[in-house]
Amino acid sequence: MAKPAEEPVTEAATLPSGRMTRTARIGGLAASQGARWAGMRAANRVRTPQRAAAAEQARTAALINELVDRLAQMRGAAMKVGQMLSLADLDGLPEEQRDELQRKLASLRDDVPPVGFGSIERLLRQELGGPLERFFKDFDERALAAASIGQVHRATTITGAEVVVKVQYPGVAEAVETDLRNAMLLVPLIRRLAPGLDARALGAELRERIGEELDYELEAQNQRRVERLLRGHPFMRVPGVHSDLSSRRVLVSDYVAGERFEVIRAASQAQRDHYAEIVFRFFFGLLYRDRIALGDPHPGNYLSCADGHVCFLDFGLLRQVSGERVSGEAAVARAVREDDERALKEALVGAGYLPAQRAGAVDASFVLALMRRATGWYALPGQRRFAAADPGDGGEPAPAAHGHERSEPARRAAAREQVNQLTLPPEAILIRRMHGVVAAVLETLRAGADWGAIAAEYLYGEPPATELGRLEAAFYAGRVGR
Repeated sequence: MAKPAEEPVTEAATLPSGRMTRTARIGGLAASQGARWAGMRAANRVRTPQRAAAAEQARTAALINELVDRLAQMRGAAMKVGQMLSLADLDGLPEEQRDELQRKLASLRDDVPPVGFGSIERLLRQELGGPLERFFKDFDERALAAASIGQVHRATTITGAEVVVKVQYPGVAEAVETDLRNAMLLVPLIRRLAPGLDARALGAELRERIGEELDYELEAQNQRRVERLLRGHPFMRVPGVHSDLSSRRVLVSDYVAGERFEVIRAASQAQRDHYAEIVFRFFFGLLYRDRIALGDPHPGNYLSCADGHVCFLDFGLLRQVSGERVSGEAAVARAVREDDERALKEALVGAGYLPAQRAGAVDASFVLALMRRATGWYALPGQRRFAAADPGDGGEPAPAAHGHERSEPARRAAAREQVNQLTLPPEAILIRRMHGVVAAVLETLRAGADWGAIAAEYLYGEPPATELGRLEAAFYAGRVGR
């Protein structure tokens, strides 16, 4: 009945288990890197500023490389630590090196080998209450996709429905509590990489989100909710859920045929622009219209369908955000749009990005330039096409904190001191992740549009800026009228 796997599973695809083993891996990483960092700092006391800066950059790169390698082997919550760290501004690195290391961290999300089918089948039997033949006519042992928590297989149900079966890795749930405790061992390392980040708040948010992501019954509820919101949408689609075959560790959804991201990358520019606008509208619309933050918008989670729809997958990493949070994000974007330094500082304080007690230490012009780089791609109106090396910001040079008379290390230190006044509220973690990954997708597609005008539809309720916007507005107007 099951289609056999054609390729053996590599050793890297095994899942380390056992509290002692997982603790030793994280504890050893924290201890060894902490010692090396301390040695580097001691040696820097007798180095020139230029050599000290170079040594710190090299140590940061080595730390991230070892983090990625170690966490990728462990999956589960350990891997999620690295994924969340990819949100942080990596301190003290040149932009080119920072972008390279961010991509390395992102590989924890995108480049995961599957687990062997034998252990997957045993878990399926346990969750379903019997052999696969009782529930499926066909079940492909080859994984369609693999991630930190589970992997996906294609199958056909007894009733003939084409489905995909998302299966949680055996043992991953049991390892989570150990991993979350061990994550606190990494706090000193995370603070070295991103001093402005509240590592403990990040850990608390991680604990809550990963607990939800492990519950596929909750993910099924999330998926059903978004599917209902978008049912009949003119260019978006979400697969239906087969609740009778789903459980806490198994999620069965309709199979949707579609082209993967790599095919879209090779399409015409017009096709890429059309696709990119749909992706943008999906994530920004859910956030600013429905107050739903989806934290896993990477391109492996959507398909281009033959009828022009884009189908969106994976609703495990979701947060319902408050109206105050949405208003705060809109206030930050509006202040950037209006080039208003005073309003921006007030908006950052109101949204929790700038603690009120630190506001006096922040240079208003510096933080405006910083936020234009971070949010300008969607906060500022005007036609814009992402370029090959475009970081997804407002297209401006990096802001200088105190003029041009200082040496490069001094300017970098001054800028770092300003950046470290800012923080990342836990409720905003998925929002920032969504914004960043969507920008990276648009960059990869070299997508062009007036992103600021499209975003203004959702941020401020402005009229539709494109034909897709008019189609969507008609859809929602018709839904209200029913």
